[in-house]
Amino acid sequence: MERLEQRTPSLCTAAPLTAASLRESLSVMQKMLSSCYGPFGRLKQVHNGSGGYVATTSQSSALLGGLSLSHPALQLLAASIRNHVSTFSDSGLFAGILCCQLIDRCLNLPVSTHRVIKLNKSLLDMCLSYLKSENCACKINVDFTHSTSLLDVTRSVLCSKPACMMTMKEVDYVSLLVVKAFLYKVPNESHPKPLLGRTLIVTVEGPSLMESAFIPGVLIEMPAYSWSRLIPSSGLPSTSIKLALFSLSLCGEFSDTGGGVIDVMAGVDPEKVMLDQLIALGTQLVNDHVQVVVCQKVIHPSLRQYLKEHEVLAVDRLGATLMEPLSQMTGAQPIASLCPDSACYGSLKQISKVSYGYKHYLHLLPYDTAVGSIVLCNRNETSLKELKRTCQTAEHTLNLLLKEPWLLLGGGCTEAHIAAYIRYKSSNLHGGHLEDLRCTASEYKLVADCFCSSLEAVARSLEHDGGEILTDLQDGHFWSAPPDVNANAEHAESVHKCGCQLLQRKDGLKWSVLGSPRQPFSPRSHSDVSLRLLAAQNLILDGFTAKCHALRVAIDTAALILDLAYVVKDGN
Repeated sequence: MERLEQRTPSLCTAAPLTAASLRESLSVMQKMLSSCYGPFGRLKQVHNGSGGYVATTSQSSALLGGLSLSHPALQLLAASIRNHVSTFSDSGLFAGILCCQLIDRCLNLPVSTHRVIKLNKSLLDMCLSYLKSENCACKINVDFTHSTSLLDVTRSVLCSKPACMMTMKEVDYVSLLVVKAFLYKVPNESHPKPLLGRTLIVTVEGPSLMESAFIPGVLIEMPAYSWSRLIPSSGLPSTSIKLALFSLSLCGEFSDTGGGVIDVMAGVDPEKVMLDQLIALGTQLVNDHVQVVVCQKVIHPSLRQYLKEHEVLAVDRLGATLMEPLSQMTGAQPIASLCPDSACYGSLKQISKVSYGYKHYLHLLPYDTAVGSIVLCNRNETSLKELKRTCQTAEHTLNLLLKEPWLLLGGGCTEAHIAAYIRYKSSNLHGGHLEDLRCTASEYKLVADCFCSSLEAVARSLEHDGGEILTDLQDGHFWSAPPDVNANAEHAESVHKCGCQLLQRKDGLKWSVLGSPRQPFSPRSHSDVSLRLLAAQNLILDGFTAKCHALRVAIDTAALILDLAYVVKDGN
């Protein structure tokens, strides 16, 4: 008999945020994310309790994906960040740090939770409205006729992940490859059906990073031992190549019948019948002058041999990842039957064999479609995986520029600037706005200070060596100085450039410690710094779309966690 156990009642926890254990866990989460933030962030090694693979990273997607969280509030926070990163690729650490900082500060306010949430959303709308306005001084417009801003934002993304283990020369080289791949896949205006191309990333462990390259077309890895049985005696096809792309298995097995039953007539050999159909398929492909057959799954050895004897190149085990890019590149429609239509065939310009390190590839070169491959080389597996994730983030950031062609100043300057703007606006509110929000001036000031302090705390997370963080009282930018610098001096000799590298130290510039009490000031508008933005080079930049969405995710997730009244947990 099976053992029967009585069900235990669900555990209901009231006011979960008052528990010291949860607040301590949120604090640990915030410290962990903050320590990974920026180009000088500390790396983390993530592994499970039973051993196995160890991931060394400072990326939020890899970091949170390897953590096991027990409390629903922490699970909600991690899920919100992962969902944001899965859509926008960037600013996951920013969202997590801001959310944790905001929760911690809001819990200490003598204001009702409902009012805090409402005021935070009002401040969020003020931030986003300013960021999207033409007067925003921390936003720059992308000029696609020049590659300067594209290279700057790509370089900023690559520099932010120290686990890639790159020198500045290598960063510049990889940035050039990523931008080149991005520009290659953007269709021309004269194209009759403009469609954004694809960039595939191929990784090779061992060779120097400077051996990385961008190649138009698709690379298909082939083991060295398979070349002799793969290549026809006449060699690889040369030019004007007809290609057939199969999405079904060509190994001769029966498809899954589910719960059904197959009736076989007496004297009929199913395997022979299927093999005859495969040979008939091969005959049709030869008669249609197909020169390359590519299969997502497996090709039967007999069919492979038949195709080889008739000078047809057969490639199998392509996998699902390459199916869509190959279809887009060649114009071939994936074939899901053993009776293909000739209209489903595609074409290639050329096929060749290339090698990188110890890996060998078939290089499929298209005619004019915008599909290309970046071959990334690096010294070891850890740095190579981190580099691949970082290049994918940089590529996605560039893609988002086609929809919203703006960038934000990085290096903590946007956070410091927005905090200064919100403090100034909050100190000059009219009574009608307070009446609409149904709060007092003191309540609004407390919540606004909490909101701005959280933004400033995110900027302060960029400093990991105990240095002092300053802000100028003209533009509200982020300035990092050694610990022994006198912040009250009119100018610090050791502070040369702000975090985004736009502003330089000059005489007469007034300083303040970021986050310290001071008189609110209005940062300069966009029109006052626009000429400087046009002339600036090698800026530290962030993606506009990802950063704005991360800001919203952080505020909305903090509101959900602050509004938790009960947690019901089923222990069965």
